[in-house]
Amino acid sequence: MPNEILKVDHLSVNYGAIKAVRDVSFDIKEGEIVTLIGANGAGKSTILKTISGLLKPSAGDILFMGESLAKLTAPKIVAAGVSQVPEGRRIFADMTVKENLQLGAYLRKDKDGINEDMEKMFKRFPILKERQKQDAATLSGGEQQMLAMARALMAKPKLLLLDEPSMGLAPIYIQEIFDIIESINKEGMTVLLIEQNARQALSIADRGYVLASGEVKMTGTGQELLHDPAVQKAYLGG
Repeated sequence: MPNEILKVDHLSVNYGAIKAVRDVSFDIKEGEIVTLIGANGAGKSTILKTISGLLKPSAGDILFMGESLAKLTAPKIVAAGVSQVPEGRRIFADMTVKENLQLGAYLRKDKDGINEDMEKMFKRFPILKERQKQDAATLSGGEQQMLAMARALMAKPKLLLLDEPSMGLAPIYIQEIFDIIESINKEGMTVLLIEQNARQALSIADRGYVLASGEVKMTGTGQELLHDPAVQKAYLGG
């Protein structure tokens, strides 16, 4: 039985007087893809930002490999093994592709390992190798998403958080991004995925949680939720 890598335990998060997340609990085991689905404002991105240390919980805890992340700074959470690919990609547009990748490894000291991983990224994302000397601003939306994912992987995470990776992308890139997510998962990467494209997310997820108004309303395997009439009606246009 795989070990539990992340446990979100009765988490609540407030934005001022607004309760954005209310008493949410879920877990992720090593090697899984787990997806959180729900409408805009359901609390999905808030949960990811809290796991990453960008927001602090008002109640509850987040345990990563048995250790609490709740009081750690964002850099310490990255150092512990959690990397986030943020919504909107947030690449450094006026820096080159290669410089963006180098920044992904900014907490690492193993120079040889960094160079080796850079080559791995270029092998996985050949377009980034071609464009390594170009400013990141010159890349298409899909290429920028690949760069954001490669940059996060350069930190050598044990858990990858993906916030809306298909947002704003052409359909051809959406399929490619999901293929890449499946590929890195097959190589052992554990993934927590937030995605408006619920059908695509559930189709590759081991398990999913449905959020509404900051609370978990349903849970099941990806396939169970994909074929659940209530989920189809609410999120899959069924």
